[in-house]
Amino acid sequence: MPQMMPLNWMMLFIITNLIFSLFLILSFYNHPMKMNSYNKNLMYNKNDTKFIHNFWPIY
Repeated sequence: MPQMMPLNWMMLFIITNLIFSLFLILSFYNHPMKMNSYNKNLMYNKNDTKFIHNFWPIY
């Protein structure tokens, strides 16, 4: 590319992908910190399966 524009479609695509990957990585990095709440949910509702979606969004 001879001239680099400040707002081209590749720049926007890369920025959006970086933001999305950042949120994804941070959500999975914070996942082990929430195991105490996960165990409390499991103790209160033993037959409930909706608690998985609170901690594993890709499940």
